[in-house]
Amino acid sequence: MYNLKIEKIDFNTGQRLDVERFLSAFNLFLDKDVDCTVVAKDKDEIVGTCSYAGKIIKCFAVKKGLQGEGIASKLITYITNDIFDKGIYETFIFTKPQNYYIFQDLNYHEVYATKEVVLLEGGMANVKRYVKGMYKESGLGEGKKAALVMNCNPFTLGHRYLIERASRENTQVVVFIVEENRSLFPFEVRVDLVKRGTKDLKNVHIVAGGDYIISSATFPSYFLRQEDERLKAYAKLDAGIFGKYISPVFHIDQRYVGTEPYCNVTKKYNDALLHVLPRYDIKVEVLQRFQQEGRAVSASEVRRLIKLGDWDKLKRLVPKTTYDFLISSNAKDIIERIKRSDSPH
Repeated sequence: MYNLKIEKIDFNTGQRLDVERFLSAFNLFLDKDVDCTVVAKDKDEIVGTCSYAGKIIKCFAVKKGLQGEGIASKLITYITNDIFDKGIYETFIFTKPQNYYIFQDLNYHEVYATKEVVLLEGGMANVKRYVKGMYKESGLGEGKKAALVMNCNPFTLGHRYLIERASRENTQVVVFIVEENRSLFPFEVRVDLVKRGTKDLKNVHIVAGGDYIISSATFPSYFLRQEDERLKAYAKLDAGIFGKYISPVFHIDQRYVGTEPYCNVTKKYNDALLHVLPRYDIKVEVLQRFQQEGRAVSASEVRRLIKLGDWDKLKRLVPKTTYDFLISSNAKDIIERIKRSDSPH
């Protein structure tokens, strides 16, 4: 007979280490971005744990031999109620495929699975309805389209080169901007800079990426810059969701990416796109990155130059629209944040 107790842990105490040790037995990690972690205890022993970050439920495990004892249900119910109390009514779960059956009874449904990880959605989340809503809101017409997915933190001449090339080679081009607000440049600023910087390209349409394109729900390693064994699985997950759900609704038959000489996370993502998207009849066009002075232009280099205050060099890496924003009063808070930050984004 179990005297089960569910409780939140205090990250400022040694309880975090206790959870990390418990998860390590399942080859799992307690991610740095979690907002809350709960544990199930029998007396003083941890027999289960679960965490969430925003609307993402993860870092879930139940002690071997105790599956089927209702511990999973109690943990997920506690976590879900806590998330709902914050006014969040769509939830996602990362778990191993063998755990899927646990969550089916809790009304979670599979979005996409690789052999390493499965993404489930619950509450009001519905990928098919969401993508149809994205398409309707975009105002795009029928016909085949090429696509790019970009963060643009901020928009550089490198981004402009890729979009311009796609614009020349295709009748319609959709540029999905990563909507998750975990970059130094807020989403509203990033999307505005792309729109301003591509205004002359009449066949280019800028669309918010939403919850199912490089988000915490599909590719958390992108934001955490984690290069562990989960990176490849998450990259395949995001690529698969794009192929299975996004491309049919938006009529996308080609996706453009730039070569990635600096960031291993982005390079692994490109590799996943090359491996997964052809299964969905999507051609992946890999373009050599735009260079200045023998180096590929990157947003990370622009942020580094902002930190150094090297505006002359920076000016050669960005469109005039981006530069004009950066030297305006509207960018003051962002510039200060970049100078103080060690974030990769």
